[in-house]
Amino acid sequence: MNPDLDRLQPYPFEKLSQLKAGQTPPADRHHIPLSIGEPRHAPPGFVTEEIITHLHGLGSYPTTRGTDELRAAIAAWLTRRFALQAGSVDPGRSVLPVAGTREALFAIAQAVVDRSRDPLVLMPNPFYQIYEGAALLAGAEPYYLNTPAETGFLPDLDAVPEDVWARCQLLYICTPGNPTGAVFDVPTLQRLIALADEHDFVIASDECYSEIYFDEASPPPGLLEAAARAGRHDFRRCLVFHSLSKRSNLPGMRSGFVAGDAQILERFLKYRTYQGCALPPYHQAASLKAWEDEGHVRDNRAVYTAKFAAVLEILAPVLDVERPQAGFYLWPRTPGDDQEFARGLFAAQNVTVLPGSYLSRTAHGANPGQNRVRMALVAELEECIVAAERIRDYVKGL
Repeated sequence: MNPDLDRLQPYPFEKLSQLKAGQTPPADRHHIPLSIGEPRHAPPGFVTEEIITHLHGLGSYPTTRGTDELRAAIAAWLTRRFALQAGSVDPGRSVLPVAGTREALFAIAQAVVDRSRDPLVLMPNPFYQIYEGAALLAGAEPYYLNTPAETGFLPDLDAVPEDVWARCQLLYICTPGNPTGAVFDVPTLQRLIALADEHDFVIASDECYSEIYFDEASPPPGLLEAAARAGRHDFRRCLVFHSLSKRSNLPGMRSGFVAGDAQILERFLKYRTYQGCALPPYHQAASLKAWEDEGHVRDNRAVYTAKFAAVLEILAPVLDVERPQAGFYLWPRTPGDDQEFARGLFAAQNVTVLPGSYLSRTAHGANPGQNRVRMALVAELEECIVAAERIRDYVKGL
């Protein structure tokens, strides 16, 4: 067996199951899970119909590269959404459909890391655990960039030693962040691009939450947008990862894309051809329609905006919590240990939240997830309100 498998830590939800073991919540209160970031709004009906219409595609092998039509739709969406120069996103060379960004975020490390050069893979802390696992199984060492409240939940780039940048081969960023909701601004993204140029590493920008925000006039910027504003229309060393899971409430379809540097994507396509992870033809047809439509995405944002307003009105008087810049998570500070808070809340109110320390590592003398919990406001509005009321009652009883 690959010995690097022994370096993988338990997934956060494994730890959560162990934490809750032996607890018996009140039988008169139905369970409300706020722990998993799985959208529970209804998928767009026209996407479902498109899948049904194209089920005859079961008789054909899909291509790893995806259909020309899907890549063209993705390129057009990127150009519209991030105000890119017309033609700068080449559908034939700059876009690859993927079976959900989770697999692509993992696979990119396997493709770009040279394990013979003592590599580091940098990532935010707390983080999506796929980044860490990808680094370890690529033969690299993870290096954690703490993102505490004191730095606006973004990494302090000035605190990273020069020798760390020199060993970096891949930098993961998540904007808007999971779990913090923090958004990288354009100057910071451009600084990261300059660092990538100086030290020759690739930036993998996980932008899966980019379409859940609260001001229609001010969407979060992205890495390709920052590159374009600096006049870098070849997107050198830049890759972005987007998904229909959050944007379109389609987590079960496992559909996303990676786009950016055409030279990297040419090599990544070779890797993926051997990996054998291609979107089924009917998913490609449905994905095309989803990327072409913005109405359902605006409606989705409006629902999240209403949920945050209602939940924060209930929780703000009793918890240190505020609305994130984007995304669908709350990241409140807990009155005491985060694991004890999560276990006690489940036992008393049958509400599950995820301890922040399960999403982070102790690094540079601190664990930035400690004494915080992640709450995913993915349920319907009424259920989120009930959950918030139960959390309020639990905190008042502490």
